[in-house]
Amino acid sequence: MTIAVGEKLPEATFKTMTDDGAKALTTTDVFAGKKVVLFGVPGAFTPTCNNNHLPGYLENRDAILSRGVDQIAVVAVNDPFVMGAWSRFTGGEGKILFLADGSGDFAKAAGLDIDLSANGLGLRSKRFSMIVEDGTVTALNIEGNPGQAVDSGAAKLLEQL
Repeated sequence: MTIAVGEKLPEATFKTMTDDGAKALTTTDVFAGKKVVLFGVPGAFTPTCNNNHLPGYLENRDAILSRGVDQIAVVAVNDPFVMGAWSRFTGGEGKILFLADGSGDFAKAAGLDIDLSANGLGLRSKRFSMIVEDGTVTALNIEGNPGQAVDSGAAKLLEQL
């Protein structure tokens, strides 16, 4: 079942890169007591994710934060080293929290996983965006346009804040 508005996020552990290496962060660490915009992508450095989805959140970062959001985070079924490199490559380091869901545990638990084995990519995350308040989903957008970031992009999410 796909997570729905009004439900708590499942407990999961992510990894994020720091100056001291990969650091584990739990769902509680990231979301408890905070208003967080979380968006998910099928993969770091993939064309739509890199060229369309992430840039919208970087460009609209200040507008999103000005609406009472404490943190913007992106999650992908990638390892923390790839996510760290992606944060540096895109200029998102220190602006957006890059979360690695290496085995797809969060994606699966939230019902946001997709099997892209036919494309040689294996288990990945659906493209989505959500607003999470103290661990509870208050808005959820799952992309309905393959290869695009319309339904789950920053412009759509800004309308919901």
